[in-house]
Amino acid sequence: MAETVEFKSNGNTASGYLVKPPTGSGPGVLVIQEWWGLDASIKQTTNQIAAAGFVALAPDLYHGELAGHTEMDKAGKLMQSLPPDRAARDMSGAVDYLANHKAVTSKGIGVVGLCMGGMLSFLIAANRGDKVKALVPFYGFPQGAMEPDWTKLHAKVRGHMAEHDNFFKPEAARALEVKLRSMGKDVLLTVHPGTGHAFMGPHNALGTLNKELAARIWPEVFTFLKDTLH
Repeated sequence: MAETVEFKSNGNTASGYLVKPPTGSGPGVLVIQEWWGLDASIKQTTNQIAAAGFVALAPDLYHGELAGHTEMDKAGKLMQSLPPDRAARDMSGAVDYLANHKAVTSKGIGVVGLCMGGMLSFLIAANRGDKVKALVPFYGFPQGAMEPDWTKLHAKVRGHMAEHDNFFKPEAARALEVKLRSMGKDVLLTVHPGTGHAFMGPHNALGTLNKELAARIWPEVFTFLKDTLH
């Protein structure tokens, strides 16, 4: 049930990897890539989300560019050179594509983001508060100048962060949680003890994959999305 689709992106065209659930329909979930690009790993995650009953779409934010899991420098350069305005347009276009897809049964859209995608997932949730109702970021969040206008964030947030993470410090995650809660937002950012960055990544590029923890977290994610998206 997987296919490559194209959708409008503010006057341009973007593409993504779309997977429907076995039933053929379900709530819509946007899956935001890690810094490697739209690779086999993010497709595997998208497949897993779809298999749980969701219409899942992973937009190709790098427009065909990829970095291998041993190419940290290339991945970093791809992330740094990603035009923020284009990424925002592509993610917004993907939200609209899902929201209007005949297989999507929910009025609201969910977003799951990992690594760079975790950070970007917060941005699209704030930029598209009209549609994004559930947000599950993994080990990634915007900091400092990257932070959006949080007043526009209306989604329920259930994030999963790493205790040992040089990219996104757990102290900063806790501070963001406090900040958003003080604004009345429904936010829970769980810092998982003993974990390192990318602990959910099937690629295990950093040697931090925790299969047992991932096996516990995914069912919680699916339940949260189903309960929140109607």
